[in-house]
Amino acid sequence: MRAVVQRVSEASVSVEGREVGRIGAGLCVLVGVAEEDSEADARWLCDKVLELRIFEDDAGKMNRSLLDTKGALLAISQFTLLGDARSGRRPAFTAAARPELAQPLYAKFCTLARERGVTVAEGIFRATMKVSLVNEGPVTLLLDSKKLF
Repeated sequence: MRAVVQRVSEASVSVEGREVGRIGAGLCVLVGVAEEDSEADARWLCDKVLELRIFEDDAGKMNRSLLDTKGALLAISQFTLLGDARSGRRPAFTAAARPELAQPLYAKFCTLARERGVTVAEGIFRATMKVSLVNEGPVTLLLDSKKLF
């Protein structure tokens, strides 16, 4: 699984002009599921996202996690994170999982976060969404359960 993690002071997602998810301080995470991903990837990604020490402590150092700050999580499914644009001008999405595999793994990621006590807001799977956020820092990280950057 692949994710873009952004530390935010607020974030929201709308579908067809209707807000479907909103958080205050926390993380906005775009989540992409690859064809070869499994529940182990969802668990790895969830643990990594929740435990990343990217929030400042009292000394101004990034030493606190989402769990430490009791922040919220806005999760947005985004198959385009698996796009391959190395060749030509149109990205290929062959590495992205089919919806029948991707949706349960995306849902598992969200469920695991809730099980650890995190407030989770979500977009709508396969919908065209508008995401608004205020990136704090800015802090943006790329995560991938299969490879290092």
